[in-house]
Amino acid sequence: MCPRIGSAAALLFLSIPCFGDQIYSYKEPTRDGTGKVYMGREISQVVSQHAIRWLERPDREKEERPSLVMENLELDPDDVVADIGAGSGYFTFLMAPLVRDGKVLAVDIQPEMLKFIEGKKKLEKAPNVETILGTIEDVNLPDDSVDLVILVDAYHEFSHPREMAESIVEGLKPGGRLVFLEYRGEDPAVSIKPLHKMTVQQVQREMDVVGLEFVEVRDFLPIQHFIVFRKPVNPAP
Repeated sequence: MCPRIGSAAALLFLSIPCFGDQIYSYKEPTRDGTGKVYMGREISQVVSQHAIRWLERPDREKEERPSLVMENLELDPDDVVADIGAGSGYFTFLMAPLVRDGKVLAVDIQPEMLKFIEGKKKLEKAPNVETILGTIEDVNLPDDSVDLVILVDAYHEFSHPREMAESIVEGLKPGGRLVFLEYRGEDPAVSIKPLHKMTVQQVQREMDVVGLEFVEVRDFLPIQHFIVFRKPVNPAP
């Protein structure tokens, strides 16, 4: 198997072929891509901490309707939720009041993002928000501990999507849900760089191999899919 690289290296990811790596293949990187290919999809480059201003933009509600996302998450007050690839914590702090007796785990591989979230946590007075430093292969959640994982326009950037998906499955409670928000890859009218969009079919393929059950797609958002999966209560042996 290929040697693992640390999270700092992920930000400067180089697509170097590794013999014995059967999960991924490699090619000349395209624009905004890494050259690393997973199940036919080239993995995109990572949005860095310099995107905080864009993530926190005032017109995000108008453009993407995150308030509708909150309604459709159908959270219970005591839920434990993990925001993977939390970035600036935009969705973390929308969810925090909805799980007042639970908590939101903000997971990211960039310490700068987590530092920003910690500062915002003090300003927002949100004691039920906790930050977790993940790696490029592991979200570092305790096994069977989370009711819901949400991935907001993040999964397509994971340099090790198979390993990350497997670690998410481990962190979910049996019956726990995984929700993807991804810009609609099927729609050329969605003016997002192609490698930063995903189709429902591609997401389903990649979640099927880690044993998640497809639940539904809710297309109520202007430019994103809302895709729901569930961890089986009684997984197949």
